[in-house]
Amino acid sequence: MSKLDELKKHLQPGQVYRRAELAQHSNAVDRHLKQLCEDGTLVKLSGGIYHCPKETMFGKAPAEDERLVETFLKDRRFLLTSPNAYNALGVGTTQLYNESVVYNHKRHGRFKLGGRVFDFRVKPYFPKSINQEFLLVDLVNNLDLLAENQKQVLDCVKKKASSVSKRALTKAVREYGGVRARKFFADTLADDTLRHAL
Repeated sequence: MSKLDELKKHLQPGQVYRRAELAQHSNAVDRHLKQLCEDGTLVKLSGGIYHCPKETMFGKAPAEDERLVETFLKDRRFLLTSPNAYNALGVGTTQLYNESVVYNHKRHGRFKLGGRVFDFRVKPYFPKSINQEFLLVDLVNNLDLLAENQKQVLDCVKKKASSVSKRALTKAVREYGGVRARKFFADTLADDTLRHAL
């Protein structure tokens, strides 16, 4: 068996790899990676990151965002979201955005991975999964980045805040809210403890 075939044995469809991982199974990793990209076994997503695509009835499936981000960060502690998620709250946001946001502990900046743009933002705290209380706080944190009328959106957020758990929302504000979100929700929830935290 050739060294190239030996490397192929370690590849799993759907998986995303760093060059360093593949180098463990090759005596000429750059040559082998070039050959594997040329024959379609691997797809280069960015510097040093490769995807072994799954074949589907529609052709080769792109890399899953979760796997891609985990490989890029070398860390499983991140939250993948998008401003599009605000649209599900029913607070007047309707725009569609063509990038994902990655809250994490390591990298900051916009990176193009596999033809898609990811906005990496370093945050000390973020939840393991998205819920509507977090989204309400996150929306107010990021209001300046949205295309909608800010006053109208905030009026809708105020109404929405009255229909969710006050306790859960207050906890989300404390843990994830920036200065603007803390002030807005302190007034909205008439919460003196939040005011004192400012």
